[in-house]
Amino acid sequence: MSTAIEGITDSPAPTWSDRVRKPLEAVLTGDGLKAKVLRGGAWLGTGSFSEQVIRFGRNMLLTRLLAPEAFGTMAIVLSACSVVQTIMDVGVKEALIQNPRGSEEEYAGAAWWMAFGRALSFCAVLWSLSPWIARFYGNLQLGPLFRVAAVGVLLEGALSSHAYVAIREMKFRKWAMINHGGAIVGVVITIVLSLLLRNVWALVLGYCSESFGRLVLSYVICPHLPPRRPPVAAIRELLKFSRRAFGLSLLNLIFARTDIFVLAKMFPPAQLGLYTMAIYLVQTPASFIMNLLGQTMLPMYARIQRDGVRTNRVLVQVTAVLMAAGAPAAIFVCFCAPSLLRLLYGPRYSAAAGPLVAASFVALFNLLNAQITTVFYAKGLPQLHRRCVMVTAITMMILILPSVKLFGLVGGQLACLVAIVAGYAFQTLRVRTVTGLDLMPYAKGCLLGLSVSSIVGITCLVTRSFGVFTRPLPNILFGLLGCLGAYAFSLLFLRRGSSSGLAEP
Repeated sequence: MSTAIEGITDSPAPTWSDRVRKPLEAVLTGDGLKAKVLRGGAWLGTGSFSEQVIRFGRNMLLTRLLAPEAFGTMAIVLSACSVVQTIMDVGVKEALIQNPRGSEEEYAGAAWWMAFGRALSFCAVLWSLSPWIARFYGNLQLGPLFRVAAVGVLLEGALSSHAYVAIREMKFRKWAMINHGGAIVGVVITIVLSLLLRNVWALVLGYCSESFGRLVLSYVICPHLPPRRPPVAAIRELLKFSRRAFGLSLLNLIFARTDIFVLAKMFPPAQLGLYTMAIYLVQTPASFIMNLLGQTMLPMYARIQRDGVRTNRVLVQVTAVLMAAGAPAAIFVCFCAPSLLRLLYGPRYSAAAGPLVAASFVALFNLLNAQITTVFYAKGLPQLHRRCVMVTAITMMILILPSVKLFGLVGGQLACLVAIVAGYAFQTLRVRTVTGLDLMPYAKGCLLGLSVSSIVGITCLVTRSFGVFTRPLPNILFGLLGCLGAYAFSLLFLRRGSSSGLAEP
């Protein structure tokens, strides 16, 4: 005779393994938006992390194989290439991802013709301008370097456009294998060439080999035969997005590269090399996080673009996590910059500690700003971000020269910091009119990171009273210990106050 009472079951309570296994199975096999984002983030994160670790090891090795002049010369090459490249940027990948018909074969073919045509035009322009740029900087070696670097851009423009379709369909595993696999191939080739050549040509040829690696992998993993004739109607449709973003890449370039152009004219290549390698130390992990979030969050925001409440919830949650992770790291760099540079690159690079400290805060605000940018792109409103970038570009142009004259090398990053803070403030206010974002919970998430970062500062200040802890390795270890303490408190607060921003619809 049954003794069960209505509303009460005899099923056993879930075990600890069930509580772990069921959410894990939902992520690994589920078809929901949250599961796709988490799986995609895992693939992209693993690939990008592997790439960045190898790239970081490469930089440590190259700083001991090549003179700082090589890195300074390469910075000029990449910056000059960026000028021409961004002037011709038409936002092919973003236009294809955002377009509702982006998965159709006609639109994939249109994207290929747009990307390849832009790259071909870029090569022609740079080949023509390379002697003039070389004379401007008084270094005739730059001419041939520019032309070889242009070939790398041409190879990048010929990628299979089905690789972009894979991003749109949230098949991030394929894109991770193409993007990061090609980069790892290039890093390895750069190391080999540096051992053989011991000059800047190793860097330029390595840059081209990265593009070649991506090109080959794109057609192996995402086969695509471009149409013989450009699909004009689809190209016009994709260009509608590009017109809204017109000038955005150039304005971004002014913010990102003006410091290199000015410093290259005012300082010798050796000092420019110290500067660039120092800021790359913090820009490398920042780029890793920004690319990872951009590639996973853009298609996600695009799917929920009409749901302003959910968009805001996700934005607040992601911003809080970034601030909780980034603010302690920036404070750590403030106290440990000379030790980091001395230990990783060698004693002569510790002279660039000032630019490294400023660059860490630039990277933090850039990451926060990029999350709002992703929301604008997902809604098909890149022109709103263009106004923000215009603010940063104008601020940068006004401040860069007096800042460098007053503060030297560190002035380049100080100008960047003021510019990105101004743009971030402008864009934060702007997103309110688009999604109805409530700034109060948004600000609370940011304040959490600022609060817990004090743990890092206190730890470093206390240990500095002991002379032995001011040496590079102990200084870094105790700074990392402070970061771990800050992250433990952040995790506690985030778990208590977390919302369901990534919950399924």
